[in-house]
Amino acid sequence: MPGARFPGGMVMVGVFRCACDPAMSELQRLKGLLPPEMQSWVFVEASAAVDPPLISIEEIGRDEIEIQLDLQKWDALALDHRNLLFWHEVGRIQNDTVPRDGWEMAALAIGLGGAIGELWVQDGLLLIMAMGLSGFAGYRLYLKNNNEKRLRDAISADERAIDLACRFGYTLPNAYKSLGGALKELVEQTRKKRRRSFYEDRLEALRKSAGKARAEMAQQEGSRQSVSSENVYG
Repeated sequence: MPGARFPGGMVMVGVFRCACDPAMSELQRLKGLLPPEMQSWVFVEASAAVDPPLISIEEIGRDEIEIQLDLQKWDALALDHRNLLFWHEVGRIQNDTVPRDGWEMAALAIGLGGAIGELWVQDGLLLIMAMGLSGFAGYRLYLKNNNEKRLRDAISADERAIDLACRFGYTLPNAYKSLGGALKELVEQTRKKRRRSFYEDRLEALRKSAGKARAEMAQQEGSRQSVSSENVYG
């Protein structure tokens, strides 16, 4: 990309693009918050959907994933809140809990259609195979839409987000505080009761985790003070 040339031969590359395109700047910033080992196959883009969610994940290829943002809603959040919500999605990718391409519905339809057809022709073996396919697809759909599993996966991704924040320079208390603040903001903005309850459950789990981490840090600090006292008075 050609840069702007200033007196004395200085060349400023890309400044005008960033200055006039804050959305591009934010996407690039978030790209830099990806762990280095994920930067070649995880992409960050603005969502092109109508009324999209704040942040979502889409599998765009066999080995490629895209994190999509509603930038208008996203820019209204505090920077630390954005960071931790972004790392939550990265944590979902790391935990391999990103929904796949939805083959289950097609398999369920094929299995049920096949079962009905085999009832007509009375082929027992093919009927068993069709019912087996329907049962497996139905079980997969149950797991995908099970609220308890979704909550467990989200809490696990929150733990990953805390770890990633510390990896990128946050202290542990600040990481918990930032993610807690982000979840509180989502609770306040969410009108649907079921979705709001989901965020509240994550927030409660985060509080318990923070309390446990605080107790462990206090115990470690007490142990260090005990060792120091032994060195002085022992």
